[in-house]
Amino acid sequence: MSQAQQDNADRRGLYPPIEPYMSEMIQMDDIHNVYWEVCGNKEGKPVIFCHGGPGGGCSSFDRQWFNPDKYMIVLFDQRGAGRSTPHANLENNTTQHLIADMEVIRKKLGIEKWQVFGGSWGSTLSLAYAEEHPDKVTELVLRGIFTLRRSELETFYDNKGGIQHLFPEAWEGFVKPIPVEERDDMIAAYGKRLFSDDEHVRLTCAKAWSQWEGATSKLLPDPKFVDHYGEDKFALAFARIECHYFNQGGFYPEGHLLANAHKLSHIPTTIVNGRYDCVCPMKTAWELSKQMPHAELYIIPDAGHNSQEPGTKDRLIRATDKYADL
Repeated sequence: MSQAQQDNADRRGLYPPIEPYMSEMIQMDDIHNVYWEVCGNKEGKPVIFCHGGPGGGCSSFDRQWFNPDKYMIVLFDQRGAGRSTPHANLENNTTQHLIADMEVIRKKLGIEKWQVFGGSWGSTLSLAYAEEHPDKVTELVLRGIFTLRRSELETFYDNKGGIQHLFPEAWEGFVKPIPVEERDDMIAAYGKRLFSDDEHVRLTCAKAWSQWEGATSKLLPDPKFVDHYGEDKFALAFARIECHYFNQGGFYPEGHLLANAHKLSHIPTTIVNGRYDCVCPMKTAWELSKQMPHAELYIIPDAGHNSQEPGTKDRLIRATDKYADL
C-alpha cells in the first residue's frame, strides 16, 4: 500500500447517528421562533454547531461531528431557516440577532463556555460570535472560511472572480434569470427578484441562486446534491436569507471580522479549508491564519467546499476529538 493509500485508509469518519434528548422552539421576539436541540452527554463538554448559508439549516449528520460520549452537542436552526419559523423571513434577521439567539440558548442551558464549530457561513457566524463574546468560547473549529468581504462575494457571484470559467454550464443557469444589463452586480439583481411580491419570480430565482452553490461545492460532480439545493423549501430560505445578508455586507463594516480576528489569540483554533474550494476560496483561510498565528491551519489537498469530502471530514473529526479532552 502506498503512503497516499495508507493516509486515505486512516481517514476518520463521522460518529454514528444520534437523536436529541431535548428539543424546543424558543420565541426570540414577536416574529421569530428558533428551533434548537441537544444530544450527546448531558454532562459533557458543551459545543454549539453553526450551520451554513445563512439559511441552510441543520442536518441530522451535523450531530455526528462530535464524540457523543464526551460532548454535550447543541444545534440550532438560525432565523428563517430549517425548522425555525416563519420560514425564509428576513425581518429582524441579522448577524447580531443570531449572536443574541446563541446567547439565549447558552444561558437557558446554564453553559458558562462552549466550543463553537462552523463551516462556510457557519465559520462567519462563529468568528462573529467569538469576537463579540470571547470569554464564552473554549475553542473554535472553522471550515471553509468566509469573512463577508466584498471581494469574496464578487469572486463567487460576479464576473470578477473567475469561478464561472470552471463551471460554465452552472454559471449559465445562474445568470439566466437576470437580464444582461443587470449582470454587473448579480447580488443586487437577485435581491430585486428574491424579495419580489411575485411568488413565481421568487422561487425561480431562489432555485437558480441555490443550485449555483450546490453545483460548485464539491470537488467531484454530485447531481443529487445539486437537486437538493433546488428543492423549493430549501432553496427559498437559502437564497433569500443569503442574498439579504450579502446585500448588507453581513451587517458589518467591510473587513470587520478579519481585522478583529487577532483578538482571539487566547482561543485554541483549528482552520480547515479545501485546496479547491470555489465557494470560499483558500485565500481567505490563509489570510485568517495570518491574523491568528496561533491557529492550526489544515489545507485539504483533495477537497472542495463541502464538509463531507473525506479529507475535510477527517480533519474536522480529529479537531473535535482533540478538543474533547482539553
